[in-house]
Amino acid sequence: MPKSYSEQEREYIRKRLKEEAAACMGKFGIRRTTVDEIVKRVNIPKGTFYLFYKSKELLLFDVIQEQHELVNQKLYQAMANLAGEPFSPEKITDVIFEFYKMTEEMPIFKLVGSEEIELLVRKLPKEVVNEHLQDDTDSIQHLFSMLPVKKEVDIEAISAAFHAIYYATLYKKEIGEAKYDEAIRMLIYGVITQIC
Repeated sequence: MPKSYSEQEREYIRKRLKEEAAACMGKFGIRRTTVDEIVKRVNIPKGTFYLFYKSKELLLFDVIQEQHELVNQKLYQAMANLAGEPFSPEKITDVIFEFYKMTEEMPIFKLVGSEEIELLVRKLPKEVVNEHLQDDTDSIQHLFSMLPVKKEVDIEAISAAFHAIYYATLYKKEIGEAKYDEAIRMLIYGVITQIC
């Protein structure tokens, strides 16, 4: 019979699982991060892990989601700071470009390659992936509610365009590092000028 944990203990264990999962992802990547390594670091029985997460992938995704949320909050704040200024596609492009650069510099995103992300997504339940994509669409809709967006704009298409730009950031070497920043900025600017 599994041990019963107080709410405080559950909160602590969940926090530790996320911390150690992030450390393992940074050190080993998604593929080589194991439940055995995480529970060893947290000092809990393997069975206890499954009281919190049904799979390693769900835990790793939760860690990535938390980082994603932090970046989104910073992006919303930066966009809100532009609200008092005259609209400029260049300024909006700069803010969104900085968001992509910030994401690129975050330790978890820095150490997790495109193949690793694809592997993780393949192993997640379809409803989790769909919920994430819907959350992203909602976030983008919220973000663009701060801007003078054309009425006919399809927010799901815009969301898909920004997903495509994000996935491009996973292929920096293949794109060519010398022109990478310029290329990403051009992609962002192209989307912004079509919607505002």
